[in-house]
Amino acid sequence: MSDSEILYKSISEIQKLLLNKKLSSVELTKLALKRINETNDKTNAFLYVADEYALKAAKKIDSKITTGEDIGLLGGIPTSIKDLEAVKGMPHTNGSLFYKDNIADFDQLGIERIKNAGGIILGKTNTPEFGLCATTDNRLGDDCRNPWDLNCTSGGSSGGAGAAVASGVHSLAQGSDGGGSVRIPSGLCGIYGIKGTQGRIPRYHGGLQSWNPINFSCMGPMSWHVRDSAIMLQVMSGPHPKAESTAIQATPPDFIEDIENGISGKKIGWSPDLGSINVDPEVKNATEDAVKTFENLGATIEPFEFKYNIRELAETIGPILGALGYNKNGHLLEESPEKLMNYTRKLLELVKNWEGPVYMNAISELYKFRYYMQSLFEQYDFLATPTMAISAHECGNPPQSVDGVEQFDFGFRSMQPSYGDDNTSHKNGAGLLAQFTAIFNWSGNPAATLPCGFSSKGLPISLQIAGASENEVGVLQASRAFERIKPWHNKKPIL
Repeated sequence: MSDSEILYKSISEIQKLLLNKKLSSVELTKLALKRINETNDKTNAFLYVADEYALKAAKKIDSKITTGEDIGLLGGIPTSIKDLEAVKGMPHTNGSLFYKDNIADFDQLGIERIKNAGGIILGKTNTPEFGLCATTDNRLGDDCRNPWDLNCTSGGSSGGAGAAVASGVHSLAQGSDGGGSVRIPSGLCGIYGIKGTQGRIPRYHGGLQSWNPINFSCMGPMSWHVRDSAIMLQVMSGPHPKAESTAIQATPPDFIEDIENGISGKKIGWSPDLGSINVDPEVKNATEDAVKTFENLGATIEPFEFKYNIRELAETIGPILGALGYNKNGHLLEESPEKLMNYTRKLLELVKNWEGPVYMNAISELYKFRYYMQSLFEQYDFLATPTMAISAHECGNPPQSVDGVEQFDFGFRSMQPSYGDDNTSHKNGAGLLAQFTAIFNWSGNPAATLPCGFSSKGLPISLQIAGASENEVGVLQASRAFERIKPWHNKKPIL
């Protein structure tokens, strides 16, 4: 077995090698660190590599194996942490020049749980500034690039995690998702990614903003194998006494035990365009073919009509996203605005002039929308769509039109197009990539992306499947059933 083959293996395969002492955790970690050295100058997936920390953690796993101790669900498995989350003693930049020298003095709850489960943290992965973009570009360095085509974006905001998994650094990474930020880079990089129900994975209660009753962002796993994501989801999930107020207080179900149960008898609502999204014909054809796989698995597929215009919905709900961002980072606009990415600065400048009625209208529309989404999941067990309307676009150059139709401004019309840096030819294409994914952040439902084919340019295409609130088990079962019939692991990018 070659070194590269080992790094793509599933958790169960790797742990079998470790426990049978055919491979040590230190040897595995050194392979992963070597792979970072081979690929990171091409992909820019990692902002920080924790060589010494990772090897020290690996030695502890090897010692536990020697003494017969339990190594944990993630014992000995190399992984990485998106640089929006704190890891004690490591840089915590939030993808921003403002925080390039910031060192975290605590572990975020999900990260603490990854450590306790034996995961080997290799370092911090790239993210756009404050996770505000669906491509990974910031002032800390070059764009994060797609291993399938280094001229193209890896997506965002978990672009570094997606690029790292796809390029064979490790088979499992931690990401986060506030509008598609796990599913977009997973989809563009040809791997699996899932976000749970909002609040399933807790974050620390950190001041007044933690009392906000609305939060669209949650952590989630990204991996080559569905079961591996289920394991990391299990590790990070569950209530915690120090969690923010919106965390789910119920004990999570077992995401792993029944993952092979399939979806026979389930009903899936399918829409190729949500009624108002222009979709690239290659993406439409690939996803329409892919969703038929579920019929072969015993499910019923039925077209459904999405009653909202996606542009109008995004524009109405947008003030909530803007207010959340301004509440956290508005002070930076007064301190040193020249340090901010243009997409961050434009958002903050726009939001600071909004008045209460605009925000209240957005809140009302959000809860009306959530009621509507709940009604859809009373009709269907799952909803399926393309993950994105296009495959990966050139870094800084999203297409002007899709299927011959000029693209609209998604989210904030007065702000788009949102330029990535001072070069106004460099655009980030955030709205174009988030059209299908963001609705499940607004509704709070669990959703996953499944690799389902390739474009004529050899770029991955993905299918999205979402479930009712707190039904991550169902989404994982559907994902695993699809993976068994249409496995994606045999084709990998060549760097």
